[in-house]
Amino acid sequence: MSQRKKAAPEYTGPHQFTMPGWISCAPFERLLGISIVEAAEGRAVLEMPFVIDLAQGGGLMHGGALISLADTAVVMAIKTLVPAGSHFATIALEAKYLAPVKQGKVTARAEVLEREGRILKGRAIVYDDQDRAVMEFSSTFKIARDTKIRGIIFEDGD
Repeated sequence: MSQRKKAAPEYTGPHQFTMPGWISCAPFERLLGISIVEAAEGRAVLEMPFVIDLAQGGGLMHGGALISLADTAVVMAIKTLVPAGSHFATIALEAKYLAPVKQGKVTARAEVLEREGRILKGRAIVYDDQDRAVMEFSSTFKIARDTKIRGIIFEDGD
């Protein structure tokens, strides 16, 4: 009987980390290759390249990657309107896929549509590198009662 050395267990949180600023990409977003083109006044534009790791079994960009881009774009638009360090999260979303992505870079253009108390609603349209709409996305976010994010350091002091 052979004895196998047990691998050290992976640390599964809670995680603490540093981000460059309030309006910057978190670890998951960096993993996907998302970059912020602009974010101001309740709007945001984000980009993401279609690298092989984002392909589904048919060779197209995975729908979950597109959702992540669109959701993050709405988040960045919201971050331009709420106090830095505010804790909020997606509570509902809807997506309509319009066309497949086979190559290139995708761009999400997002905006905050309304805010009522702690609830914010936004939308994003994702475009391929031919400027063709490939997905329509809408989402609802809720600001937490305990609104301050804990355990994350924002280097820009926010």
